[in-house]
Amino acid sequence: MAVNLQKGQKIDLTKTNAGLKMVTVGLGWDEAPKKFSLFGGGKSQDIDCDALAIALIDDKLKSNDDVVFYNNLNHKSHCILHQGDNLTGAGDGDDEQVKVYLSDLPAQYNRIVFAVTIYEAYKRNQNFGMIKNAFIRIVNAENNQELCRFNLSDNYDGMTAMVFGELYRHNGEWKFNAVGEGTKDDGVSQIVKRFI
Repeated sequence: MAVNLQKGQKIDLTKTNAGLKMVTVGLGWDEAPKKFSLFGGGKSQDIDCDALAIALIDDKLKSNDDVVFYNNLNHKSHCILHQGDNLTGAGDGDDEQVKVYLSDLPAQYNRIVFAVTIYEAYKRNQNFGMIKNAFIRIVNAENNQELCRFNLSDNYDGMTAMVFGELYRHNGEWKFNAVGEGTKDDGVSQIVKRFI
């Protein structure tokens, strides 16, 4: 049975799930109903959220090749694989997924941060206050069993990017940390600078 996490909570994945080799990190969100405005003009643009995985060595980003997102779907190790860009977030379930081969990821990588940005957030005047039902979940990729889920329920008005959570190694075991931190970064290139 999946564990529902609160912000800041951590869970041991490999210690409690012997033989866990590969996980699917599912990220999801829905666009909140648009507020009616007499001065709003025409239809506003859909919100295009983009998930990314940032592979860190000693908690730092050492190379742009370690950022896996819509323009770089496969990590150079072939152990972190983005499953493709969803342009609208429409539909139920995961909007974007990243597969991680925990057992094969080179040992120098100690942390993988999962973040979501809003494409052209400032240009389109969009933020995470316009998003609802955001979540990150960790699934055993071999049997599709959900191991844990973190529903991001805080108020993220004005935030244009979010760190949803992170996988990290500790004493040879993989753990997950429910982060839920909003930022005002404008796109992938800005949020990755936080980890340099």
